[in-house]
Amino acid sequence: MYFSIIIPVYNAEKYLKQCLDSVLKQTYKNIEVILVNDGSSDSSGKSCDEYASQYDFVKVIHKPNGGASTARNKGIKAAEGKYIFFLDSDDMINSLLLSVIPYFDCLVL
Repeated sequence: MYFSIIIPVYNAEKYLKQCLDSVLKQTYKNIEVILVNDGSSDSSGKSCDEYASQYDFVKVIHKPNGGASTARNKGIKAAEGKYIFFLDSDDMINSLLLSVIPYFDCLVL
């Protein structure tokens, strides 16, 4: 695993599909996706489970609500990749993003 993509999820049912679909469209495939459901009260947790059941590189962690920082920390502990990439559940990324990152010595987004 080269990249661990950690996505904290909290009541993101309106945006989560677009976010995850943008990750799934990556041309660079050596990734794991860690969805940390931070106590969502909407259908976000169920959506996370559905993606994990469809893709073996998607993991889900369910935890009580504690905020984005605690969700990221939980994701870091579960990460197996060489590099960690954080993505918010209401954001999308370009399909080429992960394929160009290895060409930079340092990149801060």
